[in-house]
Amino acid sequence: MSRPFSEYTYYDAIGLAELVRKKSVHPSELVESAIERIESINPGLNAVISRFYDEARKTAKSKLPEGPFRGVPTLVKDLIHAIEGAPLTSGSKAFRNYISPQDSEFVKRLRNAGTIFLGQTNTPEFALMGITEPKFHGPTRNPWNLERTPGGSSGGAAAAVASGMVPVATGSDGGGSIRIPAAYCGLYGLKPTRGRTPVGPYVGRYWQGASVDHVLTRTVRDSAAFLDALSGIESGGAFSFDAKTGYLSEIKKPPGKLRIAFSTQSPIGTPVHPDCIESVLHTAKLLHSLGHKVEEKEAPVDGKAIGRAFITMYFGEVAAQIKNLEAILGRKARMGDVESVSWILGLLGRTVSAGEFVLNLQEWDKAAIAMETFHETYDVYLTPTTAMPPAKIGELEPKVGETIAMQIVGRLGLGRMLLASGLVDQLVEQSLSRTPFTQLANLTGQPSVSIPIGQTADQLPLGLQFTAAKRREDILFRLSAQLEKAAPWSNHK
Repeated sequence: MSRPFSEYTYYDAIGLAELVRKKSVHPSELVESAIERIESINPGLNAVISRFYDEARKTAKSKLPEGPFRGVPTLVKDLIHAIEGAPLTSGSKAFRNYISPQDSEFVKRLRNAGTIFLGQTNTPEFALMGITEPKFHGPTRNPWNLERTPGGSSGGAAAAVASGMVPVATGSDGGGSIRIPAAYCGLYGLKPTRGRTPVGPYVGRYWQGASVDHVLTRTVRDSAAFLDALSGIESGGAFSFDAKTGYLSEIKKPPGKLRIAFSTQSPIGTPVHPDCIESVLHTAKLLHSLGHKVEEKEAPVDGKAIGRAFITMYFGEVAAQIKNLEAILGRKARMGDVESVSWILGLLGRTVSAGEFVLNLQEWDKAAIAMETFHETYDVYLTPTTAMPPAKIGELEPKVGETIAMQIVGRLGLGRMLLASGLVDQLVEQSLSRTPFTQLANLTGQPSVSIPIGQTADQLPLGLQFTAAKRREDILFRLSAQLEKAAPWSNHK
C-alpha cells in the first residue's frame, strides 16, 4: 500500500495535479493522504457520510484520464451528483436503499478531468436548509468551531475542504447552498450562471433553474479551472448553453477599474450583524484603494417579493420530490417517511395553485430584467454573503411546540390552515433572515461568489458576496484574484 504524502494539505487541487504530472507524487499517495485525513478528522465533523476507499485505491492505480486534475482526490455531495452503483440518499432515510443506476453528467465531467472520488458529503434532507443537520445522518460541524454549523446545504462539502480532507468538493446552489457554507467555512464558493454546468441526466432543470452545480475550493484558481472542466453544453439541459471558457487564464488578467455598488441592508428588512456590515465597509475601502469606483446602492428589486417567489418554488419542489419518492417506496408516501419540516413544505406545495406558482415565477423574470439594467451601470454588486455569523448546532431546530403543531397539521393535511397560522412564515423568516442575500442570484440566473475576506470579532470566517451580470464569471474571477492577492486567505486554517 502506498504511503500518505506528508505535504498533502499544503497544496490546492492544481498544485497536487502538477505534482502528479511531474511524477513527484503518485495518485495512490494522494488517495492514502485523503483517507488518513478523513479517518482522523471526520469523527469530530461528520462531513463524510459514505466512503469509497476500495474503489478509489483501484482507480488511483489504473490508467486515469489525462485531465487537468489527474489523481486529485475529491468528495461529492450526497445530492444529484450521482455515482453509478453508489448510494444517493439526499440526506433522507426514505432514500437509504436507493442506488444510482448511472453517473450524472456532472460526475462524468469530473471523471474526465481525472479526479478520484473518495466518498459523499453530508447535506440536509433534500438540500432544504442553510444548515446541515439531517435527522438521518446527523449534524455536520464547522471546523472553525465545532459548536457552529458549516452552513448548508453543501455543509459537508465545505467542512471537508476547510479541514483539509480534500482540496475540492462538489456542491449545488439553489438558494445559497455553495456560497453560505463557503462564507461560514472560510472558502471560495462560486455559483455559476444558470446553465453553465450540467444537472442531468435525471432532470433537465433543478429547482426550476434556480439550482446550479459547482465546487467549493480554497483558491480562486481551483474554482476557475474546475469551471473550465465542467462547463459546456448539455444535451437535454433546459438552460444549457455553449460558451467560451478559459477562466483559468482570466485570473491572470487585471480586472481594470470596475464600477461596484454595495449594500449592507437586508433585502427583506431583517437585521444584519455588525460584523457583517463592517466586513462590507472594510472591503469597500479596500476596493477603492485598488482603483475601483465604489458606491453605496441597493439592487433595484423587491426583496420581499423575491423571498416569496423563492419560498413558493421551494414548496412546489418539495411536493414534487415527495411525489417522486413514491416510485422508490413502491407505495404512497407518508409523513413518517421524511422529516416533519419536509412533509409540511410538501403539503404547502400541494396547496399552492398552479396560477400562484406561475405568478411567482414571473417575479424571477422581473428581477432578472431589473438586474440586467442595473449592471449596465455597475459591473459588480457587493453585499454580505450572510446576515449573521454561523448559528450554533441545533439553534435553528423547530421548538417543541412548533414541532407538535406541524405534526398535527401535517397528519390532518390542513395546508391552508398552516399558511394562515403564520407558523411556516415564522420558520421561513427565521431561516431567511440569516441568509437573505443569496436567493436573488438564483432566481435571476446571475453568477455570484462568496469570497472569504471577512471575519467576526471572535475570528470566525465571514464571506463577502459579489454578483455580476449573467455569463460574466470572467469579471468575478479577475476581481477575486486581485482580492486574493491583496487580502490572502488560503492559508487561514
